Amino acid sequence: MAVQSIDRAFQVLKALAVEPSGVTELASRVGLPKSTVARMLSSLEDQGAVTRGPDGTSYAIGIGLVELAGAIDATAALATAVRPHLVWLSDQLGEAAGFSIPTGYTIQYMVQVESPNPVQVRDYTGLMVPMHIGPSGLCVMAQWPAEEVDRYLSRPLEAYTPHTVVDAVEIRDRLKAIRHSGHCWIHEEFAEGINSVAAPVLADGKRVLGAIHVHGPAYRFPAEGRADFIASLVMDAAARFSSRFDTV
Repeated sequence: MAVQSIDRAFQVLKALAVEPSGVTELASRVGLPKSTVARMLSSLEDQGAVTRGPDGTSYAIGIGLVELAGAIDATAALATAVRPHLVWLSDQLGEAAGFSIPTGYTIQYMVQVESPNPVQVRDYTGLMVPMHIGPSGLCVMAQWPAEEVDRYLSRPLEAYTPHTVVDAVEIRDRLKAIRHSGHCWIHEEFAEGINSVAAPVLADGKRVLGAIHVHGPAYRFPAEGRADFIASLVMDAAARFSSRFDTV
């Protein structure tokens, strides 16, 4: 019986690794009774192996598996864990949503959920860019100690477009604004014709893990008068994902 339970648990986890699902859909995918899947999900959730999505009814791989994966495949597990939040953002805003992590003085785009719109931006998964170029990097920089910011800004700063901010004083002002507002907008600074907004993901409210962002074509994103609303949804998604890393 114990072996059978373990086998079923792995069936459930493997199915969720492919795509987040609700109880009914998941039961159909793994060929198990709905009541059995519900009990199993409850136990796995208690252990942090699965987590509920933003809608409260779907399930996805949890942070507990990220910790177990360790250095072997932590980034892949992290990408899987954040995906439901990105799907929710993309559904709400109709634009591409992504998650990025810091790698030295660069920010790496780890995972992206495509926009449902027929006109889309490209998939930037795997791309690494300097911290000051995009909103995700700036959100990470805003959490750095002053001396680390000084070291970064003492270096020559590359511009990706004519709109990229490379002035050290202006960047410092921007970082201060991010710490106050909890988000960052950029307008055609990373790529011409693309606007983007991001919010930091923090462990225990202080250790920066990365940032969640949404980007779209500048002609439609953000729609007039919607910038604050869009930013609030991105910050909400980042806060929900951050809560998975709280230890208290």
